[in-house]
Amino acid sequence: MAEKKKLLIYAHYYIPDTASTGQILRELAEGMLDKFDITVICVVPSYLGTIDDKYKTRKYYKEEINGVKVLRIRVPEFSKVSKPSRIKNILGYFFGAMASTFKVGKQDYVFSISQPPVLGGLIGVWGKWVKNAKYIYSIQDFNPEQTMAVGYSKNQIILKAMMWFDKFSCRRSDLVITVGRDLVETMEKRFYFKKVPKTALINNWIDEKEIYPLPQDDNKVLSFRKYYGLDHKFVIMYSGNIGLYYDLENIIKVIEKFRGTKTSDGRDVVFTFVGAGTVLDKLVLYVKDHHMDNVVFIPYQDKEYLNYSLNAGDVHWCVNAKGIKGVSCPSKYYGLAAAGKPVMGVLEEGSEVQWLIEQSGNGLCCEPGDYVGIEKMIDWFIKNAGTEKLTAMGLKGRAYLEKNLTQEVSIQKYADEIMKL
Repeated sequence: MAEKKKLLIYAHYYIPDTASTGQILRELAEGMLDKFDITVICVVPSYLGTIDDKYKTRKYYKEEINGVKVLRIRVPEFSKVSKPSRIKNILGYFFGAMASTFKVGKQDYVFSISQPPVLGGLIGVWGKWVKNAKYIYSIQDFNPEQTMAVGYSKNQIILKAMMWFDKFSCRRSDLVITVGRDLVETMEKRFYFKKVPKTALINNWIDEKEIYPLPQDDNKVLSFRKYYGLDHKFVIMYSGNIGLYYDLENIIKVIEKFRGTKTSDGRDVVFTFVGAGTVLDKLVLYVKDHHMDNVVFIPYQDKEYLNYSLNAGDVHWCVNAKGIKGVSCPSKYYGLAAAGKPVMGVLEEGSEVQWLIEQSGNGLCCEPGDYVGIEKMIDWFIKNAGTEKLTAMGLKGRAYLEKNLTQEVSIQKYADEIMKL
């Protein structure tokens, strides 16, 4: 039997961290172990900013997780609301990953993702050069386009430098993989449709065997609802990163209009936010200042509880801020579809997930920034609470996912594309 080719993956975060990219890379790595000998370079568990004492004594930590070799880098702790501390943390990963590359031996392929922005691509270029390997650059989010879309930075010198470096990473890659049709278009536009680096589209996924529809009277779903005060209520849920790219600061103002609202069967309507992120404190403060008793905040759920958490929602948000089309693709959608839940999309026309919702028929969508449209959409779901119409809408998403978007299908596409290089 021929020896497996060696594949090095640079992952800012990896399990047990809860970052969505870390979860995807874990499943990708474990799913390709039959074809490659895989090593992951990542940070010590620190997605929420703090680091366990057991990861504070050495610079590097070697582990093996489910057959994947993992080399962890110690980085500084940080606060998600402090730019300087976040930058220090990210640079700790960047330079640590560069140094770690010398510790992992010969590699045939190097794989990196677009996190952290721009630097993720440059780490891959570095790995290609040091290891004389084929380089696969997986773009989950385009930057600086994402930075520009939400106004995170308006410094033109910085933005132009970011664009130059990320295009450099694309050019030096042997393959760029994006996660949406609209992201493929962005790639082509970056290079003015001339000499576009080799690009493939592979959708993200959720493990549909771990996330699946459960009846509302499932004991663990009921237990989750009761624990967070959601029993006998109509739950409109946002689950995921409560960060900069979702316009949640304005959506919370629309939610305020539904204080005291009940469904036709007499249930209180409650909006839940499950997760953490840079915008969470602003939302908590707004809810407190405006005495909104129709909002519940729930911390991140460990993967073992995610299925019960997602099934506790009657309807789920899937949102992006205006300008994110072609720049980022909310991978949270796959979990919502897997759980068989109807989706309330605030997504630009022609974006990947808007297209998927339309194709599958498992939700309604309106444009980001259309707050009247968002209000009408919420109202429609409340009026149809408890009906077969909502149940059927959710299950259409599950059926479409099983046919077109399974974990196995996407991972096989990754393996096929890499082995063709």
